[in-house]
Amino acid sequence: MGALLTAELIKLRTTRTFVALAATAVVLSLLLTILTAALTEPTASSVRSDVFESDLTTLFILVLAVVGISGEWRHRTITSSLLAAPDRVRFMLAKTLAYAAAGVALSVLITVAVDVAGMVILSARDQPTPPAGDLVDLAWRNFVLAALLGCLGVGVGALVRNQPVAIVGLLALGFIVEPVLLGLAPSVGRFGPLVGLPSGVTESDIGDGTADLFAPGLALALLVAWVVLLVGLGTLLLRRRDVDGG
Repeated sequence: MGALLTAELIKLRTTRTFVALAATAVVLSLLLTILTAALTEPTASSVRSDVFESDLTTLFILVLAVVGISGEWRHRTITSSLLAAPDRVRFMLAKTLAYAAAGVALSVLITVAVDVAGMVILSARDQPTPPAGDLVDLAWRNFVLAALLGCLGVGVGALVRNQPVAIVGLLALGFIVEPVLLGLAPSVGRFGPLVGLPSGVTESDIGDGTADLFAPGLALALLVAWVVLLVGLGTLLLRRRDVDGG
């Protein structure tokens, strides 16, 4: 298992798509933080959410995970990958763990960049800054979400082999479907794996701030359930799928 995981991590690290999207995530997160810290006047109670919740890791690692596994079929590398790792369950587990680790690594990088930039700019402008404990609390929540959504992306990519369909579907779900449900039927929308549950984990306000989200612990447990369900279904489908026949 260790060799499989190492191979997946090397494959991920040396892929140009991963490098490009990871760099984009860092730059955009940093840009949002710099602009917000430089142009707004947050209060002591809102500075954490206004300035320091600019970690875009979850969006990018979700897309990267979908690209990573669905690309095995798109680029016809799935056959050689499974020849090297005939046990398909272990193959899926290695993929899942690799993208969980990548999500955490990317979130750590973005968190450090965002925290340093935000604190420097706000201090220079004599604006309020959050206590170190608040930043640590936000950081570990972001790390957990990045790991889980990396796993979720692997499950989705295993279920939907068509890469554009999988990515567009996830973006539509995260930016349109779930926000609409949270506005119209929050009791349903709060179960969403891309907005509702992650917002519960981070205790973030969404929409007008009136959505009744799950408490962090329960939101985290439900998000883990989504991951187990999707990765489990993706693994089951992979075991039954004739990769030679597409």
